[in-house]
Amino acid sequence: MRTVDTLLVVGLGLIGGSFAAAVKSAGACRQVYGYDQNKTSVEEAAALGIIDYGCASLADGAAAADVIMLAVPMLAMKPVLEQLSLCLPEGVLAEKMFAEKVITDAGSSKKALLDAALDVFGEVPPWLVPGHPIAGSEKSGVGAAKATLFQAHDVILTPLAHTDSLALDKVKMLWEACGAVVTTMDPCHHDEVLAKTSHLPHFLAYSLVDTLAGNPDNQNIFRFAAGGFRDFTRIAGSDPIMWHDVALGNHQAVLAALDEFTEGLQVLREAIVQQNSQSLLGIFSRAQSARQHFSSLLQSRQQRAKTLPDSVIVCNDFSGSVLIEDTDKEVMDSMKESTQTFIARPGGSISGEFRVPGDKSISHRAIMLGALAEGETVVAGFLEGEDALATLKAFRDMGVQIDGPYLGKVTIQGVGMHGLRQPQGPLYLGNAGTAMRLMAGLMAAQSFDVTLTGDHSLSARPMNRVVDPLGKMGATIETSEGGRPPLKIKGGARLQGIEYHLPMASAQVQSCLLLAGMYAEGETVTVAPGIVRDHTNRMLDGFGYPVTCAVTCAESGSGEHGYRVAIEGGGKLTATRIDVPADVSSAAFFMVAASIAEGSEVRLCHVGMNPTRSGVVEILQLMGADITLENEAVVGGEPVADLIVRSAPLKGIDIPERLVPIAIDEFPVLFVAAACAQGRTLLTGAGELRVKESDRIQAMADGLTALGIDAQPLADGMMINGSGHAASEKKGQPVFNGGTIDSHGDHRIAMSFAVAALRAKDDIRILDCANVATSFPDFAGLANRAGMRIVVKVSTSE
Repeated sequence: MRTVDTLLVVGLGLIGGSFAAAVKSAGACRQVYGYDQNKTSVEEAAALGIIDYGCASLADGAAAADVIMLAVPMLAMKPVLEQLSLCLPEGVLAEKMFAEKVITDAGSSKKALLDAALDVFGEVPPWLVPGHPIAGSEKSGVGAAKATLFQAHDVILTPLAHTDSLALDKVKMLWEACGAVVTTMDPCHHDEVLAKTSHLPHFLAYSLVDTLAGNPDNQNIFRFAAGGFRDFTRIAGSDPIMWHDVALGNHQAVLAALDEFTEGLQVLREAIVQQNSQSLLGIFSRAQSARQHFSSLLQSRQQRAKTLPDSVIVCNDFSGSVLIEDTDKEVMDSMKESTQTFIARPGGSISGEFRVPGDKSISHRAIMLGALAEGETVVAGFLEGEDALATLKAFRDMGVQIDGPYLGKVTIQGVGMHGLRQPQGPLYLGNAGTAMRLMAGLMAAQSFDVTLTGDHSLSARPMNRVVDPLGKMGATIETSEGGRPPLKIKGGARLQGIEYHLPMASAQVQSCLLLAGMYAEGETVTVAPGIVRDHTNRMLDGFGYPVTCAVTCAESGSGEHGYRVAIEGGGKLTATRIDVPADVSSAAFFMVAASIAEGSEVRLCHVGMNPTRSGVVEILQLMGADITLENEAVVGGEPVADLIVRSAPLKGIDIPERLVPIAIDEFPVLFVAAACAQGRTLLTGAGELRVKESDRIQAMADGLTALGIDAQPLADGMMINGSGHAASEKKGQPVFNGGTIDSHGDHRIAMSFAVAALRAKDDIRILDCANVATSFPDFAGLANRAGMRIVVKVSTSE
C-alpha cells in the first residue's frame, strides 16, 4: 500500500532524477515534485516525465511534500537544510515532525550530513533518515537519469538510535519500490567503508589521469593506452563538483584510506627498487587471490544480478558492501559471471597424460595448520579453487601473511597457536563446507568473537554435527534456524576435552574436534563407527603435533570396529613443507570417463592414494574397471601413485558398505559408471550424501531418470539398473538420452553429467555449473584437452 503522498526531490542530477523516475515508475507515491537551482534541469525533468511538477522555489515544494529527498552535493547539504528549517511550520515539535515531513538524502558521506543537521537544528532530528545508494555513473545530469538505476543495487541507510521507526519505514519503502536492496549501517562505519571502496578508487583515477595529462608525452600516453588504463580511469569522467565535495565532506576517512594505500604503494616501490622478486610475487599473487575471491562473492549474488540491466556492473567489496556503477557492456560482461551452463556433446573417447588439481581437503588443512605453526610453511601443489582460496582469504583476514598461490605454491608465515587476530568482519567461506566445519573447531578456541558465513548453498547446509559436540566442549556458537550458517562463535571459551562418538563416519566432524582439542584442557577423543579420512591426523603429525590412533571394538558388543583418534591440548605446531597430491576426487571423473568410453586410455599423475580416500578405485575395480597403479610413493606422509585407466566393460555390484565412507564424494560419478554397467548396482549406508552441497542422492536420481536411466533413490543410497553390455557384446553404444540437467549448484553433480555425455545419444545441457570452480577450476579445459567436448556458456543478466 502506498504510504507516501508527495515526494520532493531536491537536486535533479543523475541520482535525484533517477530516484524521482524510479519512484514515479513504481507508483510508490501519488505525485513527484522536483526542485533544482538550475531551472533548466527542472524543465528538462518535467519534459522527460521524470517529475510531475517542477517547483519554482524550495519553499513551495517543501510545503507540499511529506518526504523530501536531498540529492545535492555534500557541501550543499547544510545550506539546503537551513532553507528547509525556515519552511517548517512555526512551533512544530521536532519529535512530531516525522508525522508531517520526512527528510532523507543520497549523499556519500553520512558524517557530513549529520554534522550539518546538528548545526542547523541543534540536534539530529528523529525524522532525518540518512541514506546512500551505491549506484552511479561517470555520466551526470538529469538527462542521464533512468528509472532502472537502482534495481538490485544496495542502498545503505544509517539511522541513529533515536531515528523514528515510521520515518525509517517510509524511506525504506521508497527505495525498495525502486528495486533496491536496503541494508543499515553505522554512519561512521559507512564513511570508512565507502572511503576505501568508492572514494579512494575515484581519487586515484583522477590523480592518475591528471598526472599523465601533464606529462610532455601525453598524446602518445593516451593514444596507446590499453584496456586496463581505460577501465581503471573511466571513473575520472565523473562529476568534479560531486567528488570535490566528497573529498572535503569525508576528509578524515578519505585521508586514512589514502595513507593506507600510500603505505602499500611504498612497499611495492621498494620491492621494485630492491629487485625483490619474492616480495613482488607475494604482492601480485595475494592481489590475484583476493580478486578471485572477490569474483566468487560476485557470483554468490547472482540471484540479484538476474534483474540487472545491460549497462550495470556489480562490484562487491570485502566488507559485504556492494558498489554498483554503470560501465561499458564489454567490461560488465567480463565481471558479472552470473551463471554457467555446460553443454556436453555426445560420444568420443579420452586419452593422454595429465595431473588433476591438488587435493582440496589437504589444501584446506595446509592453510589452517600452516597459519598456526611457528615458522614458515611452504605448500606446493595447492588447489587454486574457490573453496581453498576462501580458506586462504579467511586466515589473511585474521592477520596471517600468506604469499601466493603462484603456480600452486603458497608460503605461510605462521603466527603460532595464539597469534590470530580478530577479523574486521565476518569470515566469508563461499561454498566451502569443509572450511566452515573445520574452522568452527579452531575459532571456538580463540579469544575473540567471529562469524563464519558462506554463499547461498553453504548457508543451507546443517552445521549441528559440529556445533553440538563443540558445545559439549564448552564452546558458545549461535546458528540460524535448523543449525545452519552463519555461525556466530563467542570468543574466550575454555574448552574441555571430551570423548565423542560420531553418529556416522565423518572426517569433517572428527577434524573439527581434533583442531578444537589442540586448545582444550585434557584429552579430546573421537570414536567413529567406520573408516574416516585421516588427512588431519597425518598433517598434524607432519607439523609435529602427536595424535593417537587405534581400532577398538564397538561398545555394543556387535563385534564391529570403532576408529579412535585422540589428541592432548596444549601442544604446538612447527612449520614444515607440504606437497599436496592430485585430488583423487577430481581424478575420479577421468577414471570413470576412461572406463566407460570405448578406446580410452589415460595416465593420471601423482594422485593421492590415501587409504581413507581411495575407495573409488577399489569400487571401480570391483565393477571390472582396468586400473593399474605405477610410481607408488609416500610424499609428505601421503601415499601417491600414477593411475593408468583403460576402457573396459563394467558390471553392476552391491557396493560394500566398508567402502562407502572412503568414497563418499565420488558417488555422483560412480552413479554414472553404474548406469553404463551391465546389471544392477546397489548403494546403501550413504545417508551423508543427502546433506552435501545438494541432496546428491535425489539430484543424481532425478538427472539419471531424465536421461532415461532406471535410477531409484533410497533413503541412504541408490539402486541403478545399468544399461551396459557384456564383454562379448558390442561395446560403446549410447546409454543416456540427451536432455537438460539441473546441477543444483553442486560441482560434483555438474562434472558427473558432463562425463555421462561420453555415452549419450545427444547433447546433455547442465545448468548452474559456476561452482565447478570451487574444486576444479579448469575442469572443462582439461576435459576438452583429454578428448571430451564441453562448451561453457556464461549467462549474464538481461
